[in-house]
Amino acid sequence: QVQLVESGGGLVQAGGSLIVSCAASGRTFNSYAMGWFRQAPGKEREFLAAISENGASTYYTDSVKGRFTVSRNNALNTVWLQMNSLKPEDTAVYYCAAGDGLANFWARYWGQGTQVTVSS
Repeated sequence: QVQLVESGGGLVQAGGSLIVSCAASGRTFNSYAMGWFRQAPGKEREFLAAISENGASTYYTDSVKGRFTVSRNNALNTVWLQMNSLKPEDTAVYYCAAGDGLANFWARYWGQGTQVTVSS
């Protein structure tokens, strides 16, 4: 079992940057790949990025490739999503998840989400 808590969301102007964090409890954090998702109002949850168990490999969807960076520190049980060049359409609740895979990431555990709002 893994419990995940996101933090770091907030309001940022278009073109700005923000880092959201995801802290995990439990001793098995490094057994899971970690993924980031988002859900905007009225839309389905969208997969954004994933990082392998040891952090050596990452995957990004086209919507965030080149703007977002996922990283992790297994000693701190934490994964981050660095978001640059933010756009109003990036406004959403951002979720981290623990699971398996990269491009075919499968979530097993979810965090509660953190709101990111990008103003124009």
